[in-house]
Amino acid sequence: HFFVEEIHFKLPSPQKTSSWVKKAIASENKELGELNFIFCSDEYLHRINHQFLNHNTFTDIVTFDNSEQPELIEGDIFISIDRVKENSVAFQSGFAKELNRVIIHGVLHLIGYSDKSVSQRSEMRRKEDAYLSLRK
Repeated sequence: HFFVEEIHFKLPSPQKTSSWVKKAIASENKELGELNFIFCSDEYLHRINHQFLNHNTFTDIVTFDNSEQPELIEGDIFISIDRVKENSVAFQSGFAKELNRVIIHGVLHLIGYSDKSVSQRSEMRRKEDAYLSLRK
């Protein structure tokens, strides 16, 4: 499911995005339950980050895992469209590619990948790149 909070944003090709996310989850031998993407402003996500994680920083994504079974992917993925726009300029990646990277990044967290250490970040980036290459 795709939702918008406090901004005007329309996800391009929601059906394609949904299909792509489902394929990524299936590729990791997981099953999709209820997955919500909430596109929002920097301020909205900052409040979420502070309230629930006690982080007083701006970020592009916050992921909440709601699954009760290890093989089932369920959660809420909050994405700051403001931050995605800024990062797409900073990384010269283009908005669509940066948005897709953040979307799959959140999904990979729900699957079980972490990005706390250098090696974990490297593995996460490799997985992101692999799934981005499959995005049609």
